[in-house]
Amino acid sequence: MDTSSSTNQRRMRSGTVALGGMGLLAAALVACGSSNEPDKRCADRVTMEKLNTKECKSGGRGSYYYGGSTANNRVSGGSFDKSAVTRGGIGGSHTGSSGG
Repeated sequence: MDTSSSTNQRRMRSGTVALGGMGLLAAALVACGSSNEPDKRCADRVTMEKLNTKECKSGGRGSYYYGGSTANNRVSGGSFDKSAVTRGGIGGSHTGSSGG
């Protein structure tokens, strides 16, 4: 039996095991992220500035902003109305009117 041949077969088997494990991990992550809750972040209703979460607690100046995205420390593409935003799976949340 050729030693290099058996080494190559061994390497291929371990690579297959690693790829199979990655598939299971991906499936588990998708399953965990499939709740009906949209992403939320704290933001100022007037300036649309993303704020620290504690600003959305009682007495803070922020409100929860659902879905959308954050760029340059500003939120966009979502809504302050949770019921207007639905969970969109792996791609993220989408609003009913413009997508996300």
